[in-house]
Amino acid sequence: MNNTLKIVLLVVGVALVGYGLYTLITPEVLMEAGPLKIEAQGDKTQSYAMIALGILALVGGVAFGKR
Repeated sequence: MNNTLKIVLLVVGVALVGYGLYTLITPEVLMEAGPLKIEAQGDKTQSYAMIALGILALVGGVAFGKR
């Protein structure tokens, strides 16, 4: 049971960090018509939150294994 929870926390942590980095790097395209491309400039707070939750899950998975 302990090993399973550790693996789940590590996998979820890596997935959240990856998703957060992906949404942080990729631009949001609102409209694209021929050579004209308009991009949205929004805040990236959700990306930062995903990265932070991923890091917390990774730390929890590592710490849980040392108990």
